[in-house]
Amino acid sequence: MAESSLAAPTPSGSVAVPLTGFAVGAVVAVLVGVFGRVHDPTLAGTTTLGFRTVLAMKVVATVAIGVLAVLQLLGALVLYGKLGVKAPAWLGTAHRVSGSIGVVLIVFVAYHCLWALGLEYGTLPDGEPVSARTLLHGILGCLVIGALVTKVVAVRSRRAPGWFLPVAGGLLFTLLMAAVLSSAVWYLGAKGWPASGY
Repeated sequence: MAESSLAAPTPSGSVAVPLTGFAVGAVVAVLVGVFGRVHDPTLAGTTTLGFRTVLAMKVVATVAIGVLAVLQLLGALVLYGKLGVKAPAWLGTAHRVSGSIGVVLIVFVAYHCLWALGLEYGTLPDGEPVSARTLLHGILGCLVIGALVTKVVAVRSRRAPGWFLPVAGGLLFTLLMAAVLSSAVWYLGAKGWPASGY
C-alpha cells in the first residue's frame, strides 16, 4: 500500500481555501466601499416595508440580524459540543435555515445602506460633518459584506481545514455585532423604537 495516498494535505494546500476566502472577502469589502463612495445616495430606499423611513426599516431589520447572529453563535456552540449539551436532531437544519435568513437580511440592509446613504466621510453636501460613528458604521458595513463572502466560502468548501469555518464565523459575528451596536443599538438609545406606518 502506498503511503502517499494516506499523506496529510500539504500545509500550502490546506490553507489555499482560507487564503482564497479571505482574499475574495477583502476584495468584495473594498469594492462595496468604493461603490458606496462613488454612488450618489438617493436618501430613499426601494422599500421601507411599511416604516416611515429607510432608516427606521433598517433599524428593525438590523435588530433582527443581531438576534439571528446571537442565535447562530449559540447554535454553533451547541452543534460543536462547546456548551456541554447534546444537540437536538433539528438544530442543524434550524441553524442552516436561520443562517440563510440572516444572509438575506444582511444583503437587504446592505443594499439599502449603500443605495440610500452611501459611504460618507468628511462633510455632507448640506455642510453637516459626518460623525465618527457614521463613518465607523459605514466601514464596518463594508467589512461585514466581505466577511459574509468569506463565511460562504468556508461553509461551501469541502477542502478547507477545520479551523476555517469557526474563524470565518467568528469574524462575521464580531463585525456584525459591531455594525449592530454602531447603528441599531445607537439609534434605539438615541431615538427609541421606530414607528411604522405613514
